Amino acid sequence: MEKLGLNQIRETFQNFYVSKDHYKRKSFSLVPEKDKSLLIINSGMAPLKPYFAGLETPPSKRMTTCQKCIRTGDIDNVGMTARHGTFFEMLGSFSFGDYFKTESLTWGWEFITQVLKLPEDKIWATIYEDDEEAFGIWKNVIGMPEERIVRLGKEDNFWEIGTGPCGPCSEIYFDRGEEYGCGSPDCKPGCDCDRYVEFWNHVFTQFSRDEEGNYTNLAHPNIDTGMGLERLACIMQGVDSIFDVDTIKYILDAVVEKSGVTYGNGKYKTDVSIRIITDHIRSVTFMIADGIIPSNEGRGYVLRRLLRRAARHGKLLNIKGAFLAELSKKVIEVSGGAYPELEEKREYIYKIITIEEEKFSSTIDQGTAIIAEYVEALKKEGKTELSGENVFKLYDTYGFPLELTQEILSENGCTADIDGFNANMLHQKETARAARKSVDDDGWAEENLDFGSGSKTEFTGYEKTEDEGTVIGIFCNKTISQTAKVGEDARILLDRTPFYAESGGQIYDHGIVCNEHFTAEVIEVTKSQGNFAHKLNIVNGELKVGDKLKLFVDVPVRNHISRNHTATHLLQQALREVVGSHVHQAGSSVNAEGLRFDFNHYEAVTKEQLIAVEKIVNDKIMHFLPVTTEEMSMQDAVQSGATALFGEKYGDKVRVVSVGDFSKELCGGTHVANSGLIGAFKIVSESGVAAGVRRIEAITGLAIVNKLKEAEEVIDQAADVLKTNASGLLAKISSLSEEARVLRKELEEIKKNAISSSLDSILNEAKTIGDVKLLTKEFIDYDINDLRQISDDIKKSNKGYILVFAAQNGGKVTFMVSITDDLLEKGYHAGNMIKQIAAAAGGGGGGKADMAQAGAKDPSKIQEAFKVAESLIQ
Repeated sequence: MEKLGLNQIRETFQNFYVSKDHYKRKSFSLVPEKDKSLLIINSGMAPLKPYFAGLETPPSKRMTTCQKCIRTGDIDNVGMTARHGTFFEMLGSFSFGDYFKTESLTWGWEFITQVLKLPEDKIWATIYEDDEEAFGIWKNVIGMPEERIVRLGKEDNFWEIGTGPCGPCSEIYFDRGEEYGCGSPDCKPGCDCDRYVEFWNHVFTQFSRDEEGNYTNLAHPNIDTGMGLERLACIMQGVDSIFDVDTIKYILDAVVEKSGVTYGNGKYKTDVSIRIITDHIRSVTFMIADGIIPSNEGRGYVLRRLLRRAARHGKLLNIKGAFLAELSKKVIEVSGGAYPELEEKREYIYKIITIEEEKFSSTIDQGTAIIAEYVEALKKEGKTELSGENVFKLYDTYGFPLELTQEILSENGCTADIDGFNANMLHQKETARAARKSVDDDGWAEENLDFGSGSKTEFTGYEKTEDEGTVIGIFCNKTISQTAKVGEDARILLDRTPFYAESGGQIYDHGIVCNEHFTAEVIEVTKSQGNFAHKLNIVNGELKVGDKLKLFVDVPVRNHISRNHTATHLLQQALREVVGSHVHQAGSSVNAEGLRFDFNHYEAVTKEQLIAVEKIVNDKIMHFLPVTTEEMSMQDAVQSGATALFGEKYGDKVRVVSVGDFSKELCGGTHVANSGLIGAFKIVSESGVAAGVRRIEAITGLAIVNKLKEAEEVIDQAADVLKTNASGLLAKISSLSEEARVLRKELEEIKKNAISSSLDSILNEAKTIGDVKLLTKEFIDYDINDLRQISDDIKKSNKGYILVFAAQNGGKVTFMVSITDDLLEKGYHAGNMIKQIAAAAGGGGGGKADMAQAGAKDPSKIQEAFKVAESLIQ
């Protein structure tokens, strides 16, 4: 048996099955594309379910993959054992109604004995107890001795999940030797000891199970095999732990080097932390490469949990500063050849981890200290369970994942009140939901739109801005009606309309509907289940079901909207070119005034990048690129390179909008016929709206002219105030700025001299309490920098002082606690003290042991706060 590296095993496996006419498919993303039942891909066959179910046609009836997978179900065991990991690779060979058991088992045997050269006498097989066909193949075709073919029951060797396709399994085991066994003469696969390790499972999907538990033969049975790459590497490399496999050990060694500790020296806790960091950085690196970003929900929460858990264990190993981003480079080094997306997104991965780790590092010490306080309080009260309110506070305020809080509590012999945590979480969501509901303008629920007509509105707005339609339904004063007249809240349903209904981020059209007896303004258009509801402001006349109307869209407004929508497509593609290919739309709003585009990105877009994006968009506008639309199947659209929004629902036929060769997206909105009609494009703002989501707001065409007029008015007004003209404005501002700088410097000198001259008298105000000199003092028109300066001056040549200062400036109150170094050794802690001091004046804050600051709301309570400081020392 040749000792092969993990990367070599992967390549050897796939090349073998390519020689058996299998299509070699690269790994699917960790983000499930069409499977709402999965948060993250967790098995080799999970992305292939549409092929097995017959919902999609596979590219070949024979396929081989090496699928990246993540499982977090037993994350608490990661690091505790030698075999548990969150990230793993699954080798697989598949047949979609082509070959069956004989080929699957004989090819598998050929691979492990002739290619990998595993010793035949070490190989065992298990089969489902009633599967005589598999038994015959193993015994008569392959030639395995009957005593090494083990029959197991349904629980072990039959694959099924509820109703639907299912079938027996045949697993292949490697005998590690008697030294790993339990000593029983009957020891064999199926025993709970560590002697026999299962490394390859062949699933024969040949039945369909109905709701009554009956099994019928499938017309086209399938093959699904799965083999853990890391587990096979353990066998091939003769190691007992996945952390000793070559590629994983390469990462582990980097963790050891970072921490400066020795691995495997008998220190259990140290080894656990090293293994946790090694495993989690693999998962984190692959997840970010597939577009997952840290958040407090869904797969983003899984990523954040893993990243923060690894960061905490770095703290336990006394690793100083951020270190995970650097470790991600090791993952890319050993896996980038097989997974090019790692190399392509190297800088992005590094950046995401760096930002998240830095964000967490600012709270981990504080959060850990808070948990320590909670634990100490629990022990004093003789309790072991932390309240749900406090657990939720750690999650919501300090960004501690629930599981991390549980882990730290567990290490201290305590538990978390999960029911209480969930109750607090539910209360927060209900409060947010109620707040959103309260801003609903008129209670109209478009999902309740049902006129009982069974008709669907024909939309003609892509080709027309004028049309004629028949009224087939009226919803008046929130009730189905036959008529509508002036003063009534009316929505009408038409058999056809050129009015665009709000969807896909694009605002609805405005316009006029009328006939010889009736006139109304269209002020809103919504769509549900194919019906277009037109909200009207009735000007005159009465409308009845069956009436015919002339329909006029407000053309200038439509043109503004279309101009902004096409510009949004250009903006997205420009962002992908400048910022990175990871950029994808996370929301948008297009109206007549401008556009808003939300996208996935984890830091502010730089000024230079925004300039580059704006330049690209305007360049494409000046090239007068044709804007074309085409209807095609979803599969053809994706294959053509069209960008689709993840999670959006698309029908069998989709509309693809192309702007020359520059941009191609799935879109149901309205657009200009040529990019030149946009006129010009200007970004007005870039900001963050959520974790990992940025927002760009921009304007086009006439809106840019209006923006310039507003800017001119501001400049003229500023020039008037400063007694100059527009051309002299910059010089005037520079002159005033320099004058202000000089005055500030003079003021600072005056303050500094005043402080220096009165320092002795200030110190005389200190009270001696035991071994501490407590100095409490209030300052007017001072800021926190002034307080720090006074503190530093005092601490330079004085010992035994605790300084508690309060500064009033512009109606704001700032507290500061500063402690000389000699008192720190006696247990005094400024960060702990200031919480209670500031609370007396309606404020809060924190800080380090030697210095802390806090804001407060009530200046009248400053003296009460000082009394709290005195009581803390007493």
